[in-house]
Amino acid sequence: MGVIEGLPEQWKNRGTADAVMAPSAVLLAGGGAAAAILGGLPILAVAGIGVVAWLARVATLLPRRARGTRIDSMSISDPWRRFVKEALDAQRRYRRAVSSANPGPLRKRLVEIGERIDAGVGEVWRVARRGDAIVDAIHNLDTPSAQRELEEAKHAATANPGPSADATVAALQSQVASGDRLVAVATDAKERLRLLDARLDEAVARAVELSIQAEDVAQLGGLGGDVEALVSEMESLREALEEAGGTAATA
Repeated sequence: MGVIEGLPEQWKNRGTADAVMAPSAVLLAGGGAAAAILGGLPILAVAGIGVVAWLARVATLLPRRARGTRIDSMSISDPWRRFVKEALDAQRRYRRAVSSANPGPLRKRLVEIGERIDAGVGEVWRVARRGDAIVDAIHNLDTPSAQRELEEAKHAATANPGPSADATVAALQSQVASGDRLVAVATDAKERLRLLDARLDEAVARAVELSIQAEDVAQLGGLGGDVEALVSEMESLREALEEAGGTAATA
């Protein structure tokens, strides 16, 4: 049991069991042992060769840790960069709290919640990137210039009405409207992400306190559910920004 407890978390699953009992691993171990016997090696050497062959095969079948999202806060501008840095700081504090907790069911549950914390930090990064891209799109639209051109076009259309003048006014109105919508989306995203960052900090603070004081999994209360709800809100915000990003690209 001590050996199992010492395994990395990503190996404590059905995939590891399947790797250990894989027919190919067993056959390779038997083949290695048979070759050693035919070679006239001592029984201990035979056993050792069989074990080495089995371990080598199992190692190739063990589940691999999924590659994490690479987060580079310096590649985006403020305030999005600040939101990402705050989320990464919360993640580091949570991991320190988990590492200081005593081994057992409580720590195992904290590790599980930590996986959702990691997912939340990943969503903060994705939201921040989307938000930063939308702000770039707003700058590219140059709404103030379009607004000035719109006023000039309206005056021109009044002085010299016609299909061409009307089409110019309509096009500029559409550009200004797109810019206004994107400004509203970016502003809303900043406020929502600021709130979600604050809630993430709150959840981590609770986890740090519980990792020191709690003695039973039940004492974690609704922490897991709160973190899950938080991640879901982050995902919803990211999806909304992805949709807005498509609108920005069209504009």
